[in-house]
Amino acid sequence: MEGEFQLTVTIEDTGTIETKLVELASAEEYVLHRTSAAGSFVGSVKAEYQAVLQAIADQCFEADIFKNEQTKRVIDYARETYQNELEFLWPKTPSNAIFRRTDSGKWYGALLTVQKNKLGIPSDDLIEVLDLRNDPQKVAALVDGVKYFPGYHMNKKHWFTICLDDSVSFDELKKLIDESYLLAVK
Repeated sequence: MEGEFQLTVTIEDTGTIETKLVELASAEEYVLHRTSAAGSFVGSVKAEYQAVLQAIADQCFEADIFKNEQTKRVIDYARETYQNELEFLWPKTPSNAIFRRTDSGKWYGALLTVQKNKLGIPSDDLIEVLDLRNDPQKVAALVDGVKYFPGYHMNKKHWFTICLDDSVSFDELKKLIDESYLLAVK
């Protein structure tokens, strides 16, 4: 607002956020942006205030899209092992993301939230899944419709899907992620 205000934002370790907006001309705290006050000036202040807080949230905090504990462990594993962060490519499906190798730019995994019936499981419940690549012979040998499914929205010859419901051990998941990562070089 052209230097008319100073906004101080304090974020505690507990996640508590406090703000103080000071009107510089009077050196007093401005509070109308937190009330139901209306008008173009107050509306402009509210909009700028919210934009600053949103920018802080976008740059400093990770969206907690995935809730399943095994999914979070997969994310941590990719981050720690390959220094890869999730990429959210599809605004229409914000609960879907991919892992991409930084050197080749190729995907080696996709985390998706889908209805179980999309995998052939008789339920409309949502489940978090991991799509991984592998060579066609191993994919054919793995896919059993119980623990391993044909790649959801992927080439079913080269990709398979795992439900992140602890039906596959985390040690096995790490091995399969590593294999997928190694195949994503071309």
